[in-house]
Amino acid sequence: MLTLVLIGLLGGLITAVSPCILPVLPVVFLAGGPSSASTPPAAPKDAAPTEAGAVVTAAPEAPSAPRRNRRPYAVVAGLVLSFSFFTLLGVTIISALGLPQDVLRYTGLALLVLIGLGLVFPPVERLLERPFSRIPQRRVNKEGSAFVLGLGLGLLYVPCAGPVLAAITVAGARGEISAGIVALTLAFAVGTAIPLLVFALAGRRVSERVAAFRTRARKLRIAAGCLMIVLAFALAFDVTTALQRALPDYTATVQKRVEDNDTARQKLSGLFDDSNKDLARCEDGVDELRSCGAAPPLAGIAKWLNTPGGAPVDLAALRGKVVLIDFWTYSCINCQRSLPHIEAWDRAYRDKGLAVIGVHSPEFAFEKDAGNVADQARKLGVSYPVALDNDLDTWDNYRNRFWPAKYLVDAQGTVRYFTFGEGRYAQTENLIRDLLRQADPTVQLPPATGQTNDALAADRTPETYLSTTGIRGYTGTPGLVQDKATVYAFPADGVPPGRLSLAGTWTTGYERFTAGPDARLAFTYRAKNANLVLAGEGTVTVLVDGKQTGTLQIHGTPTLYRLTDDATARQAQLELRLTPGLQAFAFTFG
Repeated sequence: MLTLVLIGLLGGLITAVSPCILPVLPVVFLAGGPSSASTPPAAPKDAAPTEAGAVVTAAPEAPSAPRRNRRPYAVVAGLVLSFSFFTLLGVTIISALGLPQDVLRYTGLALLVLIGLGLVFPPVERLLERPFSRIPQRRVNKEGSAFVLGLGLGLLYVPCAGPVLAAITVAGARGEISAGIVALTLAFAVGTAIPLLVFALAGRRVSERVAAFRTRARKLRIAAGCLMIVLAFALAFDVTTALQRALPDYTATVQKRVEDNDTARQKLSGLFDDSNKDLARCEDGVDELRSCGAAPPLAGIAKWLNTPGGAPVDLAALRGKVVLIDFWTYSCINCQRSLPHIEAWDRAYRDKGLAVIGVHSPEFAFEKDAGNVADQARKLGVSYPVALDNDLDTWDNYRNRFWPAKYLVDAQGTVRYFTFGEGRYAQTENLIRDLLRQADPTVQLPPATGQTNDALAADRTPETYLSTTGIRGYTGTPGLVQDKATVYAFPADGVPPGRLSLAGTWTTGYERFTAGPDARLAFTYRAKNANLVLAGEGTVTVLVDGKQTGTLQIHGTPTLYRLTDDATARQAQLELRLTPGLQAFAFTFG
């Protein structure tokens, strides 16, 4: 449980500084200011004149200590409460009451407008605070409107989707509320609250310390109220997403490291059972095609969009075509940034044998509304078939845990590749083209669409684990044999770029490759330097492009050793000759 809480807390902290929460930041900042214009102290009462005609003024009462402004805490508390409660129970409540799926979103928008009107018109603010007037705590009712504002923001809060939020959303959608899910949700909400509270406290400090804020409090309150009303309409008409899409997802890398490592996967996902276990043969983003079992069915689809008469699409009927399945949801900014690449592939390769299917697996209740999805799909330019996976049955079938996620299915109906999150666009397109050529060797493909990303711009060979289940780009004879000493041979025509091969005797396993007699390893890579984690006692002779460049002395526990070091990135043929007993774990490139 402690590990789960830690994952949720870190995931929330990362989410709270991501581009997805930008729309709520101005409101949170302004909400930290005073609840109303400062009231000047009452003038002392004059006493009656004395007989001598002198006037004696009564001693003024000792001024009471200024009340501490707790609005920042009230706003963030309301946001955490409503976000946590309705993320877990919103779907269940809406279904039980028979309400529209987007009722919570419109409730949040209405509250935001009401708070804005309250800042502009004090009688409205007093009306909002009235329900809190009976609370016995000292003057808590003065923070009532701030708390209501937090409740509204929690209904509108749409953070970037990662595995933590996916686990919470799936559990909430199914009503599978366990102690672990509740702990994860609360930890995630607290994690998101911490940076937001810092931001709100900063707003309070500015309002208290800057003279312009104190002397123009009334005007600033009116400006803040107008801003909230404008924000409500911007959210209602989806204006804010243009800014969010334009910003890079600068938290994606750290989010993936925290939420998508082996420990997090085991804690967050209940999908790692024997169902569709062959999908485990594929690994996120590996730059090669693998055989990962038959494509699971598209099950539990509530409705189809962009098909003739709303007719369903049957994967079995698409045999002979290459199929790209994209899991997405329309409010996910990461998905929105990914869609132009998919649309470009659909246009370029639809007539060449590619079929694109968008599986819309909702993150929030309002995304289940077919009208909302159809409207947003049209605005986002999605013209290929879209399946509304409202109960997340297809999400489960594919053991998915990310928005967006792309799966490639070959012409025989076998899953060959998947990638989670944004990026790897050039890599994915190259594999699409490979599958199209496999399906029809005579096909004439157009030029690549040029959909690239920064991670591939450097064209550097990715990290490669020496593992029978996780290795990238192995080639040679025979195929890898698990935990058994086997004699391997390099390909007769050499090792192609990005590929790795073995020769001599090796014992290959889940975590490491162990050298035997005459063990050699060849890797054609592109980078400035190549490094390998090695352990044991012995030597490694390093050859680059057929010339010996050095000999490494290996001693002790697993340690990273530098194999090559060049001034600029280049493609090179690396060959290693290892003494028996040495263990090799993973290549990294710089």
